[in-house]
Amino acid sequence: MRTPTRTLALSEFVIMLAMMISIVALATDMMLPALGTIGSELGVDDVNDVQLIVSSLFLGFALGQAIAGPLSDSFGRKPIIYLGYMVFVIGCLLSLFATSWEAMIVGRVLQGLGAASPRIVTLALVRDGYEGREMARIMSFVMAVFVLVPTIAPALGQVVIYLSGWRATFAVLIVLAIAAALWFALRQPETLPKSQRRPFSAVAIWRGLKEIVRNRSAMGNTLALGLIFGAFLAYLSTAQQIYEVVYDAGALFPIYFGAAALSIGGAAVVNSLLVMRLGMRLLTRMALIGLIALAALFAIPAFAAGGTPHVALFLAYLIGSFFCIGILFGNLNAIAMEPLGHMAGLGAALIGSVSNFVALPISYYIGHHFDGTVLPMVIGFGTVGVGALALTWWANRAPAQF
Repeated sequence: MRTPTRTLALSEFVIMLAMMISIVALATDMMLPALGTIGSELGVDDVNDVQLIVSSLFLGFALGQAIAGPLSDSFGRKPIIYLGYMVFVIGCLLSLFATSWEAMIVGRVLQGLGAASPRIVTLALVRDGYEGREMARIMSFVMAVFVLVPTIAPALGQVVIYLSGWRATFAVLIVLAIAAALWFALRQPETLPKSQRRPFSAVAIWRGLKEIVRNRSAMGNTLALGLIFGAFLAYLSTAQQIYEVVYDAGALFPIYFGAAALSIGGAAVVNSLLVMRLGMRLLTRMALIGLIALAALFAIPAFAAGGTPHVALFLAYLIGSFFCIGILFGNLNAIAMEPLGHMAGLGAALIGSVSNFVALPISYYIGHHFDGTVLPMVIGFGTVGVGALALTWWANRAPAQF
């Protein structure tokens, strides 16, 4: 077992990591107000296909995590993060100057591929310095800061789009990525000494993968995380359609979106206060039961209203559901990472990559069933909650290995 390696003061460490991982949320949420416009300008025929602007980003993100994690275990955390930012900037440039739908999608895949490095390697950075409940507490702090990004990103995107058009959002992403990379380069020491690096070989990676796959806790909680993230990604992909088609929100879209996102931040704060006392597994079980119960209760007025309940009721449901999801994100990650401290990079890579690959088809299925009502999303949230509860029950039973 590796000795934890502490580096920066906790406050700076948390804020810096939150800024680094926020590049994914920014790249997702800034363009949400312009999805319809982008699709129209680039010749998209099926209105539901504009969701690919979001899901293609996460396709690259899933692929990138599988690569970045093992590389960071072999060559150190910092060089791989730098490489990721370079790929991200290239993807932004491609989307910035895209004249076809295909070029836009390729650019978005590259953005996800590059953003995977700062996102997944920062998880390994946390594991390098912290473990167990303390790690879950740190991740909750990071999520609390990080959640401010999706709260303001659509509003920021709407301002940028109004002033300079949707292409300018990619220029803003380039500037923010460079700023985050510079802060990291100047302030964060390397946390993985050369003496503790794993050889980069197919054999070493395969052995590590077998160890992770055979670990009941790591795999079960990773799959549960994928189910929850799939439902959340479906919401991100359809949010613009829900608020503008179902509720005709117009300029209120960023406000509605931000109000729901704030709930995740509140959950992260609550989790950081409770996790040391109650533990990750109890909080996870409570949050999953809450997510299922909320979906079941909200389905009654939703069906009664023909799938379009009052926007205030819908927002109340989202705020409650996102509070549960905010509890789940940090804890499921931490539980899955708990037995993998000796190979944190590869462990973080597999957890991130597998959960994303599980999430993508779920997101696509729910999103492409959008029918002008909120019912597909509500049913999706309830269904994945049941599946995740079953998986965590199985994963947290002894023995740890199978």
